[in-house]
Amino acid sequence: MQHILIVEDDIDIAQQVMLFFKASGFKTTHIAGGADVVAWVKLNNPDTIIMDVMLPNQDGVECLKQIRLFSMVPIIMVTAKVAEADRLRGLELGADDYVCKPFSAAELVMRVKAILRRCLVHELPTKVTEQQLIEVNTNNLTVKIKGHQLLLTKVEFDVFSLLYHAPNRVFSRQHILEHIQPSNFEIADRVIDSHIKNIRKKIKNLNFSPKIVGSVYGAGYRFDKQQIV
Repeated sequence: MQHILIVEDDIDIAQQVMLFFKASGFKTTHIAGGADVVAWVKLNNPDTIIMDVMLPNQDGVECLKQIRLFSMVPIIMVTAKVAEADRLRGLELGADDYVCKPFSAAELVMRVKAILRRCLVHELPTKVTEQQLIEVNTNNLTVKIKGHQLLLTKVEFDVFSLLYHAPNRVFSRQHILEHIQPSNFEIADRVIDSHIKNIRKKIKNLNFSPKIVGSVYGAGYRFDKQQIV
């Protein structure tokens, strides 16, 4: 049974969300404050985390940053803030998705199922492909560059893998969105820019050229084989 951690200080919202997830066959755990989240995740390794931004003791953004130091577990951030800049900031810090209050608990369940379904699809055939200095493992969702692991979230892996397996082909933002969000929830295409920015930053941290994830002005993004040196 897949385990969902719900981090929410509003008890009414938490109970409603837990009811929907339990009805869909998930196991749930609820934590009301931010102080205990990181330690709990280290011990229990949930399948997905749904986390409010505004939490007592330690806010959700700080929890997200700390979790990303040791885990790529899917994290959906929930907030009352509606500004696009706030959503993009959460994505840049490693969130897989972002939901604004008020939200539909049923839609939230569908978002989680979509994320977990992508993980299962990757796990079916074990396939490792190599392209010079880069290794992409579609079984355990890992990317290695020069033997060093590129710590990508599941959404970032989906984006990188899509580009990598069709080198030099240009993918529009909308095409990438449809790949990472097959349920077609309304998401601004600037979300893709945030994921690409994260991927490039992580590549650069491995002393490798971030230009392998190239941009084509007005068209989209591509995996640029010529930048592999």
